[in-house]
Amino acid sequence: MRPTAGLTGGTPDGDAPTRDRVARSILENGPSTAADLAARLDLTAAAVRRHLDHLTEDGTVEARDQKVYGSRGRGRPAKVFALTDSGRDVFVQQYDDLAVQALRFLAETGGDDAVMEFARRRVAFVERDYAAVVAEDPALSPAEALARVFTAEGYAASVRDLPIGDQLCQQHCPVSHVAHEFPQLCEAETEAIGRVLGTHVQRLATIAHGDGVCTTCIPGFESARTPVPTNEEQS
Repeated sequence: MRPTAGLTGGTPDGDAPTRDRVARSILENGPSTAADLAARLDLTAAAVRRHLDHLTEDGTVEARDQKVYGSRGRGRPAKVFALTDSGRDVFVQQYDDLAVQALRFLAETGGDDAVMEFARRRVAFVERDYAAVVAEDPALSPAEALARVFTAEGYAASVRDLPIGDQLCQQHCPVSHVAHEFPQLCEAETEAIGRVLGTHVQRLATIAHGDGVCTTCIPGFESARTPVPTNEEQS
């Protein structure tokens, strides 16, 4: 986290921590009125409005008309304040910073092997979900099944046909900023893909290293369509 400027993005000031609390409350509770925020954070309505004005000016939050269900009373409905995309990005970066610090500590105390073990555990969803996706829709190619698995985890994955097979394309990577310093996260993904397919796969590009899309070459082997056995089948 950035305890100095916080979400204000400018010169540190005494109000920054409180503005961070206001923005975080909106992140955790959804679009909120000034009255909601005042009650939730034990602040005066005037103080909340002042912080909201600042957050609106710097593009962190935006005012919206409150949705009213059923009959509406007299007067205009209160405005609600929601985080903008750029406001959310600041929180994402804060979580990335925390993750980097945690992995640095893990590397210092447990070494590279500990970092790699963590990376493998993080991508356990690939093996966990791949067989289920294939069982649900056997007509899917291996790359298509993997695209569904990764998309469900926030990777916005798709498939591109190639003469030698398919190319798995991940338009987004939830851990790209962290993987820039810790490539083990990318390596573990590639390992997991190869493991569920039972064949070698080649990672061609990664967002973490400056490419626009993460791409992985999936060979067009028919044997690769066989799903990973479940724990029950292995026992």
